[in-house]
Amino acid sequence: MLEKNIIQSINDEKIQSSGISAAILRLDLLHPIVSGNKMFKLNHYLAAAKYGAKKGILTFGGAFSNHLVAAAYAAKQNNLEAIGFVRGEKPKQLSPGLKDCISYGMQLEFMSRESFDSIDLAQISTAYPEHAIIPHGGYGRMGMLGAKEIMEIPGVEAFDTVVAACGTGTMAAGLIDGLGSHQQLTLVSVLKNNFSVLDEIKQLLFEEEIKNKRFDIRFDFHLGGYAKKNELLFKAMNDFFSIHHVPTDFVYTGKLVNAFYHMLEAGSFERGSKVLLIHSGGLQGNRSLCNNELIF
Repeated sequence: MLEKNIIQSINDEKIQSSGISAAILRLDLLHPIVSGNKMFKLNHYLAAAKYGAKKGILTFGGAFSNHLVAAAYAAKQNNLEAIGFVRGEKPKQLSPGLKDCISYGMQLEFMSRESFDSIDLAQISTAYPEHAIIPHGGYGRMGMLGAKEIMEIPGVEAFDTVVAACGTGTMAAGLIDGLGSHQQLTLVSVLKNNFSVLDEIKQLLFEEEIKNKRFDIRFDFHLGGYAKKNELLFKAMNDFFSIHHVPTDFVYTGKLVNAFYHMLEAGSFERGSKVLLIHSGGLQGNRSLCNNELIF
């Protein structure tokens, strides 16, 4: 049970004129490091590692991965060793996130992009038998089951429409599994041409878990692709913060709020709808920005 209400109502002229009511689920407030959905996606993996008497965990991510930071910290808190395989050669200057990983005790192993993209998890597992493997971004059945618990947070059931950013599909699959019969889910893909994500979502779910669930995926709000950024995105993030005092990140939740207001203008939500945006965390990623693009 959560110790505090993390559903924050949001209201402004555009929301009022659309005839809906809206709120945002502030998962970013749950923990300063194991941020947002990371807490949910990691929990089952960590429990399995401890139950299986593993010495540690082994996981994967890029140089600016919030997943690596969260996994490193969570492993330390659970008295588990952590190894992180990083996509790309070791840079001369480590990113803030990678520095955090090292400070939390994670051993970093750098790989060429080609090797990283062709990783054989079974082979890795054989090479590191004392470590539990957490796939890139927490993708997998255990990550999905953790993400499903987001839909069980008190108050979420009161909304008929849920809108969330989508990357690998792990959180998306969990949200779909947890949808009530009265609820519709709209996913905003943050990757360009990410059409395979539907198959990736289906791979994590049994047929009965996705049957009769109402959801759709919007592929038109990626703003250039994963982690791409421009003035339109920063304006959407700054406007949202100015009005609602909610910080967003430029990889996921910034694109989410940009998409939300475009959908409002397009009349995508039925009047009278109760819409819930899911803030999936990831604010640490904004530390890679260096030109004062954001006002928060």
